[in-house]
Amino acid sequence: MQSDGNARRSRERMMDRPNIVWIVGEDCPPRFGCYGDEPASTPNIDALAAHAVVFEQAYSAAPVCAPSRFSLLTGVVPEAHGPAHHMRAEAPLPPWMTTYPEVLRALGYYCTNNAKTDYNAAVDEARIWDECSPHGHWRGRGGDQPFLAVFNFDDTHESALFRDLPREVDPAAVRVPAYLPDCEDIRHEFSDYYSVIRRFDGFVGDLVAQLAEDGLTDSTVVLLSSDHGGVNPRSKRHCYEEGLHVPLIVAAPDAYAGALPHRGTRVPTPVSTVSIPATIIEFARGEVPGHMQVPGLTRRECRAEDMAFSARDRMDERYDMVRTVRDARFRYIRNFMPHRPCGQHVSFAWLGAGYQAWEREFLAGRLTDAQRRFFQPRPEAELYDLVDDPDEVVNLAGDPRYREHEERLARALREHMLAVGDNGFLPEGAAAEGYGPSRRPGAYDLARLLDLADVATARRPENAAPLAAQLDDPDPVVRRWAALGLVMLGRQAAPALAALDARFGTETDDAVRVALAEALAAVSPDPGPALDHLVDAATVGGRRPIRLEALSALTALDPRSLTGRVHEIGASAADPDPYIAGAAAYLALRIEGRYTPGTVLPPWSGIDFRAAR
Repeated sequence: MQSDGNARRSRERMMDRPNIVWIVGEDCPPRFGCYGDEPASTPNIDALAAHAVVFEQAYSAAPVCAPSRFSLLTGVVPEAHGPAHHMRAEAPLPPWMTTYPEVLRALGYYCTNNAKTDYNAAVDEARIWDECSPHGHWRGRGGDQPFLAVFNFDDTHESALFRDLPREVDPAAVRVPAYLPDCEDIRHEFSDYYSVIRRFDGFVGDLVAQLAEDGLTDSTVVLLSSDHGGVNPRSKRHCYEEGLHVPLIVAAPDAYAGALPHRGTRVPTPVSTVSIPATIIEFARGEVPGHMQVPGLTRRECRAEDMAFSARDRMDERYDMVRTVRDARFRYIRNFMPHRPCGQHVSFAWLGAGYQAWEREFLAGRLTDAQRRFFQPRPEAELYDLVDDPDEVVNLAGDPRYREHEERLARALREHMLAVGDNGFLPEGAAAEGYGPSRRPGAYDLARLLDLADVATARRPENAAPLAAQLDDPDPVVRRWAALGLVMLGRQAAPALAALDARFGTETDDAVRVALAEALAAVSPDPGPALDHLVDAATVGGRRPIRLEALSALTALDPRSLTGRVHEIGASAADPDPYIAGAAAYLALRIEGRYTPGTVLPPWSGIDFRAAR
């Protein structure tokens, strides 16, 4: 009888836990009626939101899928566990980094994922899910077992815009942001995306109807979100509002609604989607693992001073390092590689008509100052007032009237980077990458690197000597960022020529040598050896990160200096690595003067996206 009583109490505890359905629209910004988007037609999502808590200012950890999805699985920001912060990497997952479905399965939940994973980590999907396939559904469970069912809607992916779509919204009705040229291709791209959002709305309506058919409406919490922001130019891959702002709607039935603000509440303060794993565990009445870095949203007061942090690192073939923080009104952006423009060519993104049109207008000289900035080097810091300037075109950084806001947000961002152990200053593939390795004593002096980056990104000529003095530091990460600081100075790094030459002759670290070679290519009276090294590093077999760094360095140079090396570079356009192939093909075409914004580069040249589903 004692065992029967224990079994009954166990069943009662399980019945006391809600079912959870999490609906994720891939690459989907909050262009819904319930978010005030006038051209949108989203009756099902709006009906769900009417009886839910709507988080008006929810932000993803990264403006692209794989790093963001790492955080959605683990509750750890990707930059805390390199290389998860880089696009299409595979971070080793330590055994203690328990994922949220593992926690729920231990509580007796039946857990399914349908079907995208893209976790940017070495994850055994069969170990963390009861089913992970296009057939994953709560209906596969046994009896009254509580369930967690994740449904990913892929049709909202960026690639939808590479196909012919029904135009259900008049292009004249869309609003073109001030940072984009108001031209036909861009209006059509914005207009076309509403048709895939309408499909997503139908998908949501079908799932809600299935819950009702199965009598599960009153026992199921429904979450709706996206992995990151939108797909139009300067959104996905970029740390602006359009790239990071996501929908977040949480609808809880009466029995579980007390964990949140009242239904129908709209929460105006910033929250991070990194909080979703902990939120799900809290709904299931489980214990949130200590490594999850952002508290859940249940039983938590959202305060006016709350902030959301996000990051960008390598996107496909292009390296960058951007960190940003958003409070209730302002967004502060810290560009750690300001010498590279936002608009570095990414071969997949340029399959979209919007990017092609934007670059065509740039090359034709028809852009405003705000529109051409995308293709130019950046300031080290940006600050935007999102109330007065929702398109983020008026940079307030350095304006004395906004000094308090800039300093407050810059301080908060630095404290956050230190708190999470941000791996961003490490070259991809470094031995110190990862949550554990980067925290070993002496492995990674993040505070010192932050200070060094402040000197490097300031790009002041008087900093050439202090940067040159650190080229002989025992730490290769310090040497690399000192060299990058000289790269950022360009020809103004000439006073450091002797130090650069000397270090280049003795340096053994590949990542440091690439940075030294790029700096020397700008200031040396004989740049031949530096160029030879960069071409060899880019084209001769070696680790992908080094080849991509070298290709980026070569792309930043005057293409006329590489005329005699175009065949070596062009040969890598056939490389089996798609990122190497795309970067090399782009560079070769630039050298030959044959590049146009509409050129389809490997490996995409053989794929007919318009014939896809």
